[in-house]
Amino acid sequence: GFNSIAIVGDSRTVIKKCQTTAPDKSIIGALIRDIKSKKVHFQEIDFQFVHRSENKCAHNLTHEVLKRGERKLPVGVVLDYTSRAPEKRWPRLPD
Repeated sequence: GFNSIAIVGDSRTVIKKCQTTAPDKSIIGALIRDIKSKKVHFQEIDFQFVHRSENKCAHNLTHEVLKRGERKLPVGVVLDYTSRAPEKRWPRLPD
C-alpha cells in the first residue's frame, strides 16, 4: 500500500478542518472525523487546497461518480481516468 498520501480538494473549509487537530463541532463534523480516522493507515498524510479551476479533472470525476450513485472508485480507475485525454475518457464508469 501507500505510506504517504496527499489529499487535494477545492473546499478550503474541509481542507482546513482536516488539517487541524481540534475536534470539529460543525454540521460536517462527522465527515471530518471519518476523514481523519483514515490517517492511521498512512505514515504521512497531507491535506492541500487547490482552486476548482485547477482541480477540474477531479471535480468532473466526482460529479460523474455521484451522478451514478456510486460511493467508491478504485484508485487505479482514478489514476487511469486522470491520465486520459478528456475526449478519450469513458462514456460511463467501468463496472
